[in-house]
Amino acid sequence: MKYRKLGRTGLKVSEISLGSWLTYGNSTDKETATKVIDKAYSLGINYFDTANVYANGKAETIVGEALKKYPRESYVLATKAFWPMGTGPNDKGLSRKHVFEQVHASLKRLGVDYVDIFFCHRYDPETPVDETLRTIDDLLRQGKILYVGVSEWTAAQMAEALQIADRYLLDRIVVNQPQYSMLYRYIEKEVIPFGEENGISQVVFSPLAQGVLTGKYKPDAEIPSNSRAADPNSNMYMNQFMNKDSLLKVEKLRTIAERLGISLSQLAIAWVLRQQNVASAIIGASKPEQVEENVKASGIKLPDAILNEIEEILK
Repeated sequence: MKYRKLGRTGLKVSEISLGSWLTYGNSTDKETATKVIDKAYSLGINYFDTANVYANGKAETIVGEALKKYPRESYVLATKAFWPMGTGPNDKGLSRKHVFEQVHASLKRLGVDYVDIFFCHRYDPETPVDETLRTIDDLLRQGKILYVGVSEWTAAQMAEALQIADRYLLDRIVVNQPQYSMLYRYIEKEVIPFGEENGISQVVFSPLAQGVLTGKYKPDAEIPSNSRAADPNSNMYMNQFMNKDSLLKVEKLRTIAERLGISLSQLAIAWVLRQQNVASAIIGASKPEQVEENVKASGIKLPDAILNEIEEILK
């Protein structure tokens, strides 16, 4: 496993990280999730990503219990807050009240004294950014959070946050968590250049486009009954990729992977990691074998000729 620095910090995270969205507490039972986490840890993954809203807190509990057997200093743990955790008017967003309460609730579910990274799970237009950043800074000073992150923020939103942090001498954002894959590339235009210029890494989710870039789905073929696309609890985000144009591109990419002697998923993750601003690619896994295959993407360097060929396909 290779490791990369997170933003302008001294923290190093594994190029491949393990997430718990749509899996733990939902489609993957606790015993299987624990086996997946153990496999990831044994293969050198040191960054584990979760959020309060994943399975309404169940994912955090499962992740925390699985990691409890390992030295706390040996892994990087991240969680998030923004999305509703109840029906009350203050049970969502990035207000001081909600962030303060959710960080403490997450720490309790995870069974730890601190999280390495706390992410603002989305931008909150209803809360002043200075209120959110000051709350996070207070939690940093209390030792409950070590680094500040955001998820799916635009370059303009991150610029606003940096200006406020500098004005009030608050800790700066060092990481953003956007979606990024061969089939979903919006961050290349503004977010990555902004991150490179301002010391903000990207830790990207869905590098396999919800599993479409594993090659299991074929144009004009029936969806496999045991796949994510066939599961109504986890396929709601796949529609944008389950079209003939995307699936035809995937078939062409498969031939490149075969020529290189690697799997299509390894090619897709290595392509994401070609961006030095990407510190880590978050994979989701419901089986230990999936982790074993995906971690092999770490350290793969794709030649320029191959990158050019991929670019022609993706156009």
